Amino acid sequence: MEYQRMIPVTIVTGFLGSGKTTLLSSLIKSRQTRRLALLINEFGEVSIDGALINDSVGGDEHVRIHDFPYGLIAYGDDEHFIPTMQAIAGRRANVDHVLIETSGLALPTAVMELLQTPELAGDFILDATLAVVDTPLLLSDQFDRDLSADSPQAAVADSVATLFEQQLEYADVVVLNKIDALDEDALLLAEQRVRDRAPNVRFLELAYNAQLDIRLALGLRLHQPTFTTHNHRFTPIPGSGAPTLGSHARLNGHAHSGLAGHSHGLTTHKHFHEQDPGWLSFVLRSQEPQQAETIKQALIEVAKAEPLLRCKGFILFADQSVLVQGVRTRVTIGSDTAKQSSKESELVFIGYHLNRNTVAELLSKLTGTAWK
Repeated sequence: MEYQRMIPVTIVTGFLGSGKTTLLSSLIKSRQTRRLALLINEFGEVSIDGALINDSVGGDEHVRIHDFPYGLIAYGDDEHFIPTMQAIAGRRANVDHVLIETSGLALPTAVMELLQTPELAGDFILDATLAVVDTPLLLSDQFDRDLSADSPQAAVADSVATLFEQQLEYADVVVLNKIDALDEDALLLAEQRVRDRAPNVRFLELAYNAQLDIRLALGLRLHQPTFTTHNHRFTPIPGSGAPTLGSHARLNGHAHSGLAGHSHGLTTHKHFHEQDPGWLSFVLRSQEPQQAETIKQALIEVAKAEPLLRCKGFILFADQSVLVQGVRTRVTIGSDTAKQSSKESELVFIGYHLNRNTVAELLSKLTGTAWK
């Protein structure tokens, strides 16, 4: 029997709004000669991230994108993951690496498990799992549990903290993202908070300008039986129970531990086959032109009033649509990313026990335009 090359797979996980899509876009741009297959998963009925990735690819024939909206990739009711991967294996001569971006509400273990099934184990091997972290959100205690009372707010905090911690737990590499405005002390504190939650994380990386050296993301071979430590001049950092580094300056963005590899046998993969019904996603649309500052302030007020954790989409301003991204009360409006031929505004909202009618009424009132 002729030997077939195993196709490496990198999983990119991270909580809602951590910047996974932006990081992936930068990796695509620095792919060099690598031929990539990308699987993009979003929890919702509209693919915003897929559109952004397609825009960054710009028709590159060596980057193939597969959208997975409407749920969680590789979870129990996903009938498309295995056939899509088998189709990729069928064109293995044109694929050097597979990148899978999970939903912000998913654990990477679902994909990890299916990669070890008879249908896929002969064609694919897990290269590494990367967890992208919204560092300012981590430092503002937004991933901490609320132990003060049994309340809806406490339930949201507990669900967020649990999912965030599990995403870190199953990661090989944690990428601290959105760090450009942070000083040395803040980075040290962020490292400590990651290690308090997931002491066995193997590598810690810093992504300035949402960019990561592609050598630190692809080709790590962390799950091959013959794995040995790479020789990329990585600087060791403390393992479990050790203090953080006194300075990050000498790391130059590369912080690799010498910890032993995780055990990723099937028995270690505990994930939610049934999605927590509290997590909800819906789309609101408006055919009336919006005012930039008005819609921005309206989304901030909605996030203050309701358990809204993420919003994203395209907003119609006069004769053009621009990208809007919101993580809780932090809302940004892009100036260079437009959705072509759009005749309406379209926003995806994600939250815990989020009420569609309440959000629509509040957004309509605050903007003076109809959202439904």
